[in-house]
Amino acid sequence: MNDLGGQLRPVPGQRLRFGRGAEGIERLEASLVGEAFATHRHDTYAIGVTLSGVQTFRYRGERRHCLPGEWHVLHPDEPHDGAAGTDEGFGYRILYVDPFLVREALGGGPLPFVTDPIVPPSGMDPSLLACLRRMDEPLGELARLDVALLVADALRRHAGGPTPDGPGPLAVAALTRVRELIAADPAARRTVAELERVSGLDRWTLARQFRAAFGTSPTRFRTMRRLDVVRRALRHGTPLLDAALEAGFADQAHMTRMFKRAYGLTPGRWLAALRP
Repeated sequence: MNDLGGQLRPVPGQRLRFGRGAEGIERLEASLVGEAFATHRHDTYAIGVTLSGVQTFRYRGERRHCLPGEWHVLHPDEPHDGAAGTDEGFGYRILYVDPFLVREALGGGPLPFVTDPIVPPSGMDPSLLACLRRMDEPLGELARLDVALLVADALRRHAGGPTPDGPGPLAVAALTRVRELIAADPAARRTVAELERVSGLDRWTLARQFRAAFGTSPTRFRTMRRLDVVRRALRHGTPLLDAALEAGFADQAHMTRMFKRAYGLTPGRWLAALRP
């Protein structure tokens, strides 16, 4: 087993499966047995985690090895190949992120360059691992910003450049307006443009400062408020499906996944535990 909750079963040859993406972000799961990727290059950052086996690749004149749980960071337009280090093959999941999106998240300036492409498991924010674990779930506008900020921060940190002390003075009143808007109707899907208008902040400042002010991202805050709606509805006898739709979830299954992720129990087990 691995940190993503399962192990890829290698099959002969190469196997690719794309998850849900967003503008400037792709998520991919891949496995390779007995064959190799020829030398190639991307016009994006590639940030992946090995799930099983040993991944080897030649990059900037050196042969590298990436073990299960380790991350690799490949820069735009850098030639590399990819092969299995053992006969069992290897599997991984990976994010491809547009450099333009990274530059926006960094607020301009030169793109960071990570000299050592292998990063230990402890070197990446757990939220990036979660992003790949849940690669089949959609990335909304706010989640897209969260991922871009996580990637930009990881690149800057591992590039060895200066790390900002923090988000600077917080626009608390503006952030509170956003928080209250989301909380007032969490089932409503707010656009980033709407939140910018309400707060008077640009999207990157809003995403970074919201987390600093309230300890979580706007996306996560909205999810938890939607789950509040579900819990209230369930305690009043509302059926699971109706509670899910009332809270703005796509369906009961989606709501159940989010509920268990937040509380460690399915909605049914949570409700049963409340009964005397």
